[in-house]
Amino acid sequence: MEKNSKIDEMEIIISGFLRFGVSLSAIVIFAGLMMFLITGVSGYVDGYFPTTLSEIFSGLITLKPYAVIMAGMIILILTPVFRVAVSIIVFIKEKDYLYAKITLVVFIILIVSFILGKVE
Repeated sequence: MEKNSKIDEMEIIISGFLRFGVSLSAIVIFAGLMMFLITGVSGYVDGYFPTTLSEIFSGLITLKPYAVIMAGMIILILTPVFRVAVSIIVFIKEKDYLYAKITLVVFIILIVSFILGKVE
């Protein structure tokens, strides 16, 4: 397989993941917005909004509109992170170990930033 076709194939794979993540996020956010507009309530008492992943996911299970919207936002935020993870796999598959290592470092920095950036 020619080098340019490998690069094109990699770009198609990565762009597919990005498109899927953004589309899924838009669908989930739209569903939550429709639930909110139809019911007129967020699913939470006035002035309270879930701020932790566990609160958002428990609200998602009970189909609280605001939790559904927040789940869509989480999907949107995680889409580029998944893109980096997919890039690592693609670079390893292509035996491009230098870029796999660099991308792995970027992935670790992203994960650490999410952990350290937690707001209480």
